Amino acid sequence: MISIKSAYKFCFLLLFLFSSTMVVAQNNKQKQLESRRQELRREIQKINALRTENKSKERSELSLIEDFNYKISVLSNLIKVTNQQANLLTREINTNQKHITSLRDELKQLKADYAAMIVKSYKSKNQQSRIMFLLSSNDFKQAYKRLQYIKQYSDYKKKQGDIIKSKTTELQETNIKLLKQQESKRTLIAENREVQKSLEKERAQHRELMTSIKKNLSLYAAQIKQKQREAARIDREIDKIIRAAIAKSNAKAGKKANSTSFALTAEEKVLASNFIANKGKLPWPVERGVVRLGYGTQRHPINRSLTIKSNGVRIATSKGAKARAVFNGEVSEILKLKNVNPIVMIRHGNYLTIYKNLTSVYVKKGEKVTTKQEIGEVFTNPSNGETILSFTISKGFSTENPESWIYKM
Repeated sequence: MISIKSAYKFCFLLLFLFSSTMVVAQNNKQKQLESRRQELRREIQKINALRTENKSKERSELSLIEDFNYKISVLSNLIKVTNQQANLLTREINTNQKHITSLRDELKQLKADYAAMIVKSYKSKNQQSRIMFLLSSNDFKQAYKRLQYIKQYSDYKKKQGDIIKSKTTELQETNIKLLKQQESKRTLIAENREVQKSLEKERAQHRELMTSIKKNLSLYAAQIKQKQREAARIDREIDKIIRAAIAKSNAKAGKKANSTSFALTAEEKVLASNFIANKGKLPWPVERGVVRLGYGTQRHPINRSLTIKSNGVRIATSKGAKARAVFNGEVSEILKLKNVNPIVMIRHGNYLTIYKNLTSVYVKKGEKVTTKQEIGEVFTNPSNGETILSFTISKGFSTENPESWIYKM
């Protein structure tokens, strides 16, 4: 049968383990939030740098709206993450304040007990009293026990003194930690106010631009539809080329020509396996850039009644930026379609990465390329100064979301 004392010790141990686990979890969460906050801050710096670079150019309303939408999104996320950090700090501050109160109460009691012990020890510290205490024993066994008691009492007194020192140090450290947390919280709140001001400014400029655009919405709708038709035409051409390449690889391997995936050699299977193993860790197809248009079907930023079907992502980068292979592979095609800037397709086993809107190409069809190898220069529009790379990942002719594959996209 478990004694009350043992049950108390067991409960105390469980409480200690639970508290320790909670502290570790909160520390990890705080580190994750801080890492995410710094990422968003860097993203804003990149957006601002690209804006400054193109400041002197006359940019289209669509381009400006995309800019505003993206920056508003990043600023909103930054505010959200900073609020989460501040809330977590508040919980940690409350926990530490409770801990400090508990430590002070505990120290007060320990010091009172220790003081009483010292007084008692002082009254009986006479050496003669100790000798008489031992000599008055009935037998040797009792004398030995009394000697042990004197030693244990002395050890206990020393131990209590050490506990008081330890608790005092813990209290001081917790106080310092609390002050740092309070300062961190004040800094976060101050930064958040500045971000909130930036967000309001961006939203006001966005509203002003949208008011101007709505006056000629029918004109913009026609332009949007034309661009969509052009994008769809390019995607159809790419789809035809991929289907032809799949049919060719299957015919070569003696398989059905209507297969939906490439017939792979042993080497290509290894390449595809390595490509999959690096999902979420692939480098960006440009050294520096921000995603202006994400993957998938979405409402148009100007005319909400229209939808955009994006088979990849559009990345805004700086003038003269180089497109880079995101993984080892082979250049399967270099497309030069009518009224379209060059497109490079790189095959990684049964996966393809597609790089659109290049002004010059540095590779040839059939050439083996390596991760981060420069494959061409991204086209810069001379009228508005924008440098945009369209990037797609597909498995066979089924596209996939590049944001799931590229590191921190």
